[in-house]
Amino acid sequence: MNPHASKRYFTAAENATIGTFESFRKRKTPETIRIFVLGESTTLGYPYMYNASFHRWLSFRLMHTFPDKQFEIINLSLTAVNSYTVLGFTKELVDYQPDAILIYCGQNEYYGTLGVGSTSRMGSSRFLVQSVLYLRSARLAQLLGNSISLVKSAVTGKQVNTRETLMRRMAAKQEIPFNSGTYERGIRQFQKNMDAVCRLLSKKKIPVFLSNLVSNERDLEPFISSGKDSAYSADYHFALAGSAYEKGNFAKAKQEYILAKDLDMLRFRAPDTLNKIIAALPGKYDAVHLVDTRKIFEEHAPHGIIGSETILEHVHPNIYGYGLMSEAFYQSFKQYHFISPSPESEISFEQLQREMPITKVDSLKGTYEITVLKENWPFNREKSFDANQLDTYEEKMALALLNRTILWNDAMPQLMNYYLNKGDQVNAARVAESVALQYANDATFLFYAGKFCLNLQKNDKARVYYQHAFRLTPKFEIAQDLAILYLKSDNPEKAIHYLNYLVRHNQSKINYSQALSLTNEVIELKSKLRHDPANPDLMNQIAISYFNMQNMAIARLYAEKALRIDSRNNTAKELLRKLKTITPDVP
Repeated sequence: MNPHASKRYFTAAENATIGTFESFRKRKTPETIRIFVLGESTTLGYPYMYNASFHRWLSFRLMHTFPDKQFEIINLSLTAVNSYTVLGFTKELVDYQPDAILIYCGQNEYYGTLGVGSTSRMGSSRFLVQSVLYLRSARLAQLLGNSISLVKSAVTGKQVNTRETLMRRMAAKQEIPFNSGTYERGIRQFQKNMDAVCRLLSKKKIPVFLSNLVSNERDLEPFISSGKDSAYSADYHFALAGSAYEKGNFAKAKQEYILAKDLDMLRFRAPDTLNKIIAALPGKYDAVHLVDTRKIFEEHAPHGIIGSETILEHVHPNIYGYGLMSEAFYQSFKQYHFISPSPESEISFEQLQREMPITKVDSLKGTYEITVLKENWPFNREKSFDANQLDTYEEKMALALLNRTILWNDAMPQLMNYYLNKGDQVNAARVAESVALQYANDATFLFYAGKFCLNLQKNDKARVYYQHAFRLTPKFEIAQDLAILYLKSDNPEKAIHYLNYLVRHNQSKINYSQALSLTNEVIELKSKLRHDPANPDLMNQIAISYFNMQNMAIARLYAEKALRIDSRNNTAKELLRKLKTITPDVP
């Protein structure tokens, strides 16, 4: 993504935000499934940014569930933007061969750039905004705009105060009453922009996975409440909700919590009307599928009312919440037949939670960032973050990331070496896997991830990382490990590709030509066995071929199968005796 891509949408260049830079192949290969992600800071993964975002959870799960596929998930989300940017980006990305578009958008509709309550506005008319955006796509218009901004700042003496949080800098109209003219303009803006997005993508027959929105309903008091009339007082309804909750009337509590959120005049949380608009779009456009993120968050919230168990402050999920968000998209993929995982290879959500490679440093950095955010407007919590109390290596590195005194891609190799020096292969592997997700087109950390997983005897994961690394940068060492791994898992059809490479690029004294010949024998024998599955002689021949390749575990497996079918099979008995002599510790 062009680092200046957002400047077209911001009236003050100092507020323009930069997303992540995720590369993808200029020419899409046949096995590649290309997915673009559009949205705001939640979609980007704030405050973690690296690998806790929902699209990284998805990337990891899809990579290991479909090892032979190449999933490219490119996140084009930005902080402080809204549906105008989503629409603008959509118009451009349709030319980049997307197989699907994922959208989570709506929380910034009022204060995101070009929002009706934002400091970064270009007028109230949608036609005017679209016209200005069109003009600003030209470089001459951008030059003129930047020049005018500089002159204006020089004349007025007013400059953007970058010491303030972006939330404060972007919020112009801090009181937008429910059902007011400004409120309704925000609703119409979202509806028309999302209609245009869905219409365009449906016309191009590009599947759209559009998520509804979640926010903290239970554990965040309204920011600004009207004191004129209790019916329109967010504080009044929030108190009613708390009372109903304490009495066990959870249906009433939920209703009042949502009403309190909608009446909050500082509109950093999307009103419920936006979810109704989102829910209606799949019925209007065939290519649009609803992702019910809200439902899965409610299923994992006490009494179905979303709070701090999944949301950090007002709208951004914690790490567990981002995992749930990815689960919502994954289940929608399956529901609408975008993917069809086999039960044998599919990773469950429970397994995903155990294996997702999010480092302690990334987790801590997110915690520190959100703590500092809450000390500022509009939360104004008491100062609780004390950098002087941080002692561990991980804490200090997380602080350095927070203060931007180190870049993430410099921090991770240092962190990996720290764990290696401690002899902590598990955490070193987690770092390598984390960086491999961030730089999916760099074979280096894919190779490290594979090597660490192999050392930890996580052969299935090692195969996946090695396979992706080899696809990017074929190397003898990787081919060697992959051939062995596939033969050890009785998958000679996949091993043959790497054995052919080893024969052509042999750098060792090992006779790979013999291994190749034996592997071809096994493939032919297994083909015959599929048509005659109870033939013990075929099983014996496969066992002997594996024995000659020194693949003792699989040789034993086939010999035992042959003996179960024919208990008097002398060939199988003799082979098992040899195996017992060679590997006496294996029963």
